[in-house]
Formats: sequence, C-alpha cells, structure tokens
Amino acid sequence: MGFFQKCAAMSAVVTMMVAGSAMAGWKPDGPLTLQIGFGAGGSTDTMGRVLAKVMKDQTGWNIFAENKTGGGGVAMFTGIAKMPPNGRVIGLGVNMPVLVNLVRRGDELPFDLDSFDYLGTIAKAELALVAAADAPFDDLDGLIAHAKAEGTLPVAYGAPPQKLLMDVAARETGAKFNMVTTKGGAESMKLILGGQVLAAFSAGEHFPHAEAGTMKVIASANAVRLSYAPDAGTFVEAGVNAYVDPYFFLATTKGTDRKARKAIIAAIKKAMKSPEMETIVANAIKSKPLNLGPDGTEDMMRDGLQNVGVLFAK
Repeated sequence: MGFFQKCAAMSAVVTMMVAGSAMAGWKPDGPLTLQIGFGAGGSTDTMGRVLAKVMKDQTGWNIFAENKTGGGGVAMFTGIAKMPPNGRVIGLGVNMPVLVNLVRRGDELPFDLDSFDYLGTIAKAELALVAAADAPFDDLDGLIAHAKAEGTLPVAYGAPPQKLLMDVAARETGAKFNMVTTKGGAESMKLILGGQVLAAFSAGEHFPHAEAGTMKVIASANAVRLSYAPDAGTFVEAGVNAYVDPYFFLATTKGTDRKARKAIIAAIKKAMKSPEMETIVANAIKSKPLNLGPDGTEDMMRDGLQNVGVLFAK
C-alpha cells in the first residue's frame, strides 16, 4: 500500500473512531423516530427507511421510521418545532417545500429556520417532469403547446415548489395546467399510468417505468440538465425563468442537548458512508450520497431561502 493510500485508510479509521466515540457518550432513553415528510413508496421514504435501518444496525439504538405527510414536509416540521428538545425525533424532509412556504406565508407558520438544529443531508435530487411514453409531446415546449391546444393539461405534483414551478410556466407562456396534488412521487406515477394526468414530477420514482419503456422524461426541473437524461432540456432553456434544486435534509428540535445532537450527527455521518446508503441513493434518485453536515445544511437552508425569495416570490 502506497503512502497516500495509507493516509486515506488512516483518515477513514480516525473518522470512524471519532464517530464511535461521539455515539458512545449518549443514547436515546427510548425509541428514536425518524419521521419522513412524504408518503410511503417514494424516493424520500425509501432512502429514509434505509437510513433508519443502517443507523439502528450500527448504533444498537431502537430506531424506527414513520411517515408524516402534509404540505411537502411542512406538517411534519411543524410538529417537530413544537416538541420538547429531547433528541427523540429526527425529521427527514426536502428543502424546497419548506423554503417556499416560508417565503410565501412565513408569518402563518409556527416555525422558521431558527426552530431547528440541523443534522445533515442525504443527497441532492435531480427532479424531472415525466410523462407516459405515448404522450403526444416529447419536451416542455411540446407539453406547453399541447396544453394551449387542449385548453388545459393535468399535471401531478407532490410538493408545493413543483406546483409553483408550473405556475411560473403558466404565467410566462400563457398555458393553463390543472394541478393535481399527491402524497409523493409514487402516487404521481400511478396517476400517469392510469391516465388521470399527462405529466408529473419525479425525483426517481419513474426509473423502473422508464426502463420498462412506459415513461419518458420531458424536462429537468433543476437549474441544469439531468445527468441521466442529458437530452432533456430545463425549464429555463424553454423560456421559463425558474428552477428547483431539492436537497433531502435532516433536522431536529432547536435546543436539543449538545451530547444528543453530537451523537445523532455522528450516527448519521457514519451511516451515510455505508454501502447500503450508497446503493439506495443510486437506486432511488440516480445520484450519490451527499452529507453537508450540520453547518453546511444550515447554510444550504439559509442560502436557499434567499434564492427562493428571488426566484419564486413573484
């Protein structure tokens, strides 16, 4: 083994020892719940459940996952903000629905960005607008033209930012869309296959259908093109000056005991390095695990709030 390989190996060992030391000093005094702000079967749910299992296996803590749907994670984070800061509940959500709600009706919400202790991230999602393979359009320009010709076009969405993106598209192109809300990507895919909608947003739930030849990618909702569908243009390229960059992030109640917070952060960090998490992130959203850590996650949320205010509060 060469010098640099030895250094890398030693660094990995030190990281594991530090994480293990942090976890050894605290454990929950009861079950630790990983709440997931979206419905069962979607990409957030599948990644969250694997994370909970890996953390349980690695720490020996009694951890279980449960779904808390509503408002793209807003209902879940509302509950977490009101809980006692005892380190017993972790919330897994997506940044964009939370940030958009804070921009649009922050004075109505019982929380703000200062209501949470941030723990880390799982990944950054690539968000696609997809349709059935036999849909009468192949790109966003075609979808918009079809909507104008038909008078309207039904589109499914699982989180508020997705609807907001289509609102911007409608405003800037003159097309009309009948927006159908769902509990997540899995339900949206069923609506496409059942013919109830002609398009829907997906953070990876469409992959098996695309591989089976029953769905196609219409556009990237991100700022850049999708890594797995580089031929699909973005909303910006189609003349719609808006985009969505979703991060899957973890947070708990503000004021959680420092030892508890440190142990949970270490447990998440260790779990995110596991082969299980690498596999599920690749399968669920065709991406790689990305843990920004507590400080990086908080920075992402604060920077994101400013960006959402500029891009979406129109």
